[in-house]
This record gives sequence, structure tokens and C-alpha cells, in this order.
Amino acid sequence: MSDLSAPLPDSGFDRVAAFYDPLARLVFGRSLQRAQLRALAHLPSGAPHVLIIGGGTGWVLPELLRRCPGARVLYLEASGQMLQRAQATLHQHCPAHLSQVQFRVGTEAALQPQEQFDAVLTFFFLDLFDLPRLRPLLARLHQARRAGSPWLLADFAPPRTWWQRGMLRLMYWFFGLTTGISGRQLPPIRAELARLGLHAGPPQYGFGGMVETVIFREA
Repeated sequence: MSDLSAPLPDSGFDRVAAFYDPLARLVFGRSLQRAQLRALAHLPSGAPHVLIIGGGTGWVLPELLRRCPGARVLYLEASGQMLQRAQATLHQHCPAHLSQVQFRVGTEAALQPQEQFDAVLTFFFLDLFDLPRLRPLLARLHQARRAGSPWLLADFAPPRTWWQRGMLRLMYWFFGLTTGISGRQLPPIRAELARLGLHAGPPQYGFGGMVETVIFREA
């Protein structure tokens, strides 16, 4: 029998939910937010069904709904504390859109077999995992995409300088210690998405090339 009191996989961000956003702003300024805003410019028009997984405290929700007022969103987050903060963010900033967002605690395993999305958003999420965990995660998200729908990625780019490598090592040490993430180095996100038949559009960079925004579609 499973232990119902056991924490969900990938729920370790409960421990950092209270200070995650201030810490990110202290280190990166608004670079992480700008990367996500660049990705949102590629949302489908109309009333798309959008999946956000691992979205953290949910600051991006009001931005998404301002840009795409008809969107329906599934907000999937393994950390219950992060999910509560995302709900509070939506209540505070976009109360008129409450009915358009479904909040669900869990991992990609919580997706229903019939659920299909017009866009998948992974913002500073895929970098958390080692390859054995990342590969099935990507495969499940790919299955949930409608054919031709964009995969909007904002994440850390492969490091090209000594200071980028140093910052990444420090971040993996810190989040490995505080949240128990499986990743210890940046995984080959682009290569793994290419394995699924997705083609990367032109990247846009921020924070000296350390942060990138890339839109993936079928090749």
C-alpha cells in the first residue's frame, strides 16, 4: 500500500516557495521574467488550451491572460506551496479570469490521457532533472500536445563562459541541497526535444547569454 503522507515527486520546492522569487530577482534581476515574456509572444491566438507545468509562484499567469484573454490554462505544479501562491497571484491580479485556470497539484503523471493542449509552457523547469527523469517527462508532455502546437521554452542556455559554468554549479548545489532536485548539471534539453521530432526556432538570449527563449515546433 502506498504512503499517502509521502511527499509528491518533485515537490521539494515547498521548502523555498517563500523566498524563491525574491532570490531569483536578487541574482538575475528581471532577466528570467523577460525570457518568459518573450516566449508568451508566441502563444496561439484565440482561446487556446494551455499547459503550464512547474510554473512556481505563478507570476506569469496574469501576463499570459492579459496577452491571451480567452485562454484556458491547466496550471500543473508538484509543490503545493507554490501552487497556493500561484492561486493567490491569480486572485489578486486577474480575478475576472479565475474560471479559466485549473490548478492541479502533481507531476506530468497527473495529466489525463484525453487532455490535449494548444501550447505547452516549460519555464525554468526542465533544467531541474537528470536525463533518466527528463526523458519520460518530455515524452509525456509531447503526447499531450496537439499536432503543430508550439512548445514555449525559457530556461538556462548551455554555458559558454567560466562565470556561467560557475553560476550553474552554484545553483545546482543550492537547489540540490534545499529541494532535492535530480539534476546536477544542465541536461541536453534541445537534443532531447529534437529526439521527439521538434525543431528549435531562433533563440533569444538574456543575462549575457546565460538565459534563452526558444520556441519548438514539428520539424
